[in-house]
Amino acid sequence: PQHKNVIGCKWVYKIKHNSDGSIERYKARLVAKGYTQIEGLDYLDTFSPVAKITTVRLLLALAALNNWYLRQLDVNNAFLHGGLHEEVYMVLPPGMKSAKPGQVCKLQRSLYGLKQASRQWYARLSTFLAHHGFKQSVADYSLFTLKRANSFTALLVYVDDIVLSGNDLSVISSITKLLDDTFKIKDLGNLKYFLGFEVARGTSGINICQRKYALDLLTNTDMLHCKPVSTPFDYCTRLHQASGSMLSDSQISSYRCLIGRLIYLTNTRPDITFVVQHLSQFIASPTTAHYTALYRILRYIKAAPGLGLFFPSTSELQLKAFSDSDWAGCVDTRKSITGFSVYLGSSLISWKSKKQVTVSRSSSEAEYRALASVTCEIQWLTYLLHDFDITHKPALVFCDNKSALHIAANPVFHERTKHIEIDCHIVCDKLLSGLIKLLPIASQQQLVDVYTKALAPGAFRFICSKLGMNDIHSPA
Repeated sequence: PQHKNVIGCKWVYKIKHNSDGSIERYKARLVAKGYTQIEGLDYLDTFSPVAKITTVRLLLALAALNNWYLRQLDVNNAFLHGGLHEEVYMVLPPGMKSAKPGQVCKLQRSLYGLKQASRQWYARLSTFLAHHGFKQSVADYSLFTLKRANSFTALLVYVDDIVLSGNDLSVISSITKLLDDTFKIKDLGNLKYFLGFEVARGTSGINICQRKYALDLLTNTDMLHCKPVSTPFDYCTRLHQASGSMLSDSQISSYRCLIGRLIYLTNTRPDITFVVQHLSQFIASPTTAHYTALYRILRYIKAAPGLGLFFPSTSELQLKAFSDSDWAGCVDTRKSITGFSVYLGSSLISWKSKKQVTVSRSSSEAEYRALASVTCEIQWLTYLLHDFDITHKPALVFCDNKSALHIAANPVFHERTKHIEIDCHIVCDKLLSGLIKLLPIASQQQLVDVYTKALAPGAFRFICSKLGMNDIHSPA
């Protein structure tokens, strides 16, 4: 038709690998060149939610504690199931000859590469699940739950990968058949490899790691045979913007790419979270000193590439959190570093290392802001646990700063606290409502120091031993 945009397309060939590196299958897919689409004409909204990694860890921790089944499904050509509300025209696929000159394809269904493809697929799947009795979580829109009599089933969606978990295998099988009749899915059996996470289950619990991802990272950077180190960061080093000399353009590009890959590795490696966060601050103009520190992380990973999180099957359903901050830890901006970790029983499910938005005038203020961050995380996890039909006691929050504990318990405004933003005082509200209980802890037992500062080898190993990390690939 006249005045219509026509987008291109191409064939994409890909080799899918198993977790051990062996070839699973060869794929050929026709992909639309969505970057030529015009907003408002060929597409409108594009946003599509995916499961949060914290939700994935929480689901695995609950499955280990409650002895739930864990099954994995893969939807064949998921995006092709989505409909289109716009008129989208595409050139003929390469290799297809037209009987008439100037002919194009009018797409009736969504296609891989289109801007709205993931949104349309998610809309189709969520509508289907809601129609069959699933309840969508408001805390994570990719989580769907189904409760029937004595059975409970949770369905987690990450684009076209689906994890089914529950206490009744017959219900899981019926849901699998229902999905297969509608979408043509591939039943991958028990959950073993999901989003690059290797999942190993035993009688004592569930272990997740990214060993293949870590080894690929070391191979691609020619660090597979490097000499390992005991810590990811030299605790005697203080990096800032002017440290070292400027890098070449190719080195800057390599630095940024490596930082991105390491950020994804922190999903199962909390031990490198702080240093990756710290080096991310210099991504705009990295120097040789930053580059050297970045490659030290790879030497640390080389020591135990299969290190990951362990979720034990024997633990209590009690949220416990540790909060800390490093006052004025950033040399360049003098902003503080927030660090916290949240455990469900003995399972580490959430953690963070992040530079605070504003400068704190005292260590008490910095600690109080860290408390506000972990309180918000606990509130969100409480919503998630409610979706999983889990009842629990008030969360225990451990802080080693007495002044911050006093400010939370006695919200009296005076010279030292009147400038703190109102949103930070959510700690007081949640303390009064019974969501959390604040408890003091000695600085020597604070498990969050690993997220706020570089530690000496002895202290680093002590804290890592408390993070619930395990290496099932280690000879020991």
